[in-house]
Amino acid sequence: MKSSAYTRVALNRELHLYYKEYLNRSPAANLKATVRGSRATRARLNAEALLLMGFDAPHSVLWGKLPGAGEYLFTVAAPGEPVDRWLRETVAARDPAQLQRRRQLLHSLGTYIGRMHASGIIHGDLRPGNILAALMQDQFRFTLMNNERNSRRVPTPGRLLLRNLIQLNMLPLADLGRTDRMRFFRAWRRQMRELSAVEAKILAAESYRRALRRLPTKPPASDSAPTVEGPGSPR
Repeated sequence: MKSSAYTRVALNRELHLYYKEYLNRSPAANLKATVRGSRATRARLNAEALLLMGFDAPHSVLWGKLPGAGEYLFTVAAPGEPVDRWLRETVAARDPAQLQRRRQLLHSLGTYIGRMHASGIIHGDLRPGNILAALMQDQFRFTLMNNERNSRRVPTPGRLLLRNLIQLNMLPLADLGRTDRMRFFRAWRRQMRELSAVEAKILAAESYRRALRRLPTKPPASDSAPTVEGPGSPR
């Protein structure tokens, strides 16, 4: 399967197991691992921490070391498809049923990520491709993937919230328009009760603008940043 330069990933569909091999990066990385823990160890422990806090993450079943300072990790394949695929393909049509499902997905995702942030968890790479969504009994269930760089800070620094929100916004406007982003942010804001209205608006506007600046296609001049109301605002 497609992976980064320093990992190898395979899926056994019959056993519903993922195999991920963490390759040796450099002597400096090995030294850092003795202090912070290896990438495989951090991925496993951070996933376990998420599960204990009520957030779905891959269940680890087997792990160990490889020759040459590498490591491996077997995890149970989580249900669902990446959120970006849902938005680009599964609920991309404009018929009433798919529009309703799309809005449900964005509201559920905003609530889920808001709960995560309100718990002090910052994901190491919260791009939509690292969040799986599965529709079960008419409700969305999410699983957080690639958790080796996660951290927990209480209170959560605004710069880290901003980083996660920028990562979530890294979708072209063709896949996720301004109104849809507002739906996500409103649901997210309702969970972030410690934030003032001004802080929430700054995070929403800055994450939108910075993400779109990084995308290949710039938004139309008339497309302004989303506005986020506080908890209890009309839906």
